Amino acid sequence: MESLKNPNVAGIDVTQIKGFSDLSFIQAGKITASYLSGNIPLNFTLNLEGKNPNTTVARIAQFDWILKIDDVQISTGTNGNEYAIAANDGTVIMPLKISVNLLDIINNETKDALLNFGLNLADASGRPTRVSVQIKPTVYVSSVPITYPGYLTLGTEFGGDN
Repeated sequence: MESLKNPNVAGIDVTQIKGFSDLSFIQAGKITASYLSGNIPLNFTLNLEGKNPNTTVARIAQFDWILKIDDVQISTGTNGNEYAIAANDGTVIMPLKISVNLLDIINNETKDALLNFGLNLADASGRPTRVSVQIKPTVYVSSVPITYPGYLTLGTEFGGDN
């Protein structure tokens, strides 16, 4: 995982919010209106970095993905973009645009993980958030697409008292 960019809740950039008191009247109103409409959107871009140690170009046809925050599955999808990764340690950034309705996934199992995640986006939590993505790539071998038989897990921790 290379980076997490542009996190927002209900259209509000949460990177500058440390607590509820940091919300303006308009921002608090947006979140309240979102809640009342039944949709509190959480959006961000998770950038994955692909690296190719081989002596020939690596081509990824697509990959399925599963996003987890603190070991709780939050979202799934397929990145259908093709990527060519240059030989000899070439790299490429593969962005995943994540968009979920927080109300759809908040329950007893996920609310603590999501609260900690939100606080860490604002750098206001005392414990780290574990973010992991499982990917199942389809790569080209010659010109034949071959799907990896299982999922590869990428993970990182951020925030907390580092």
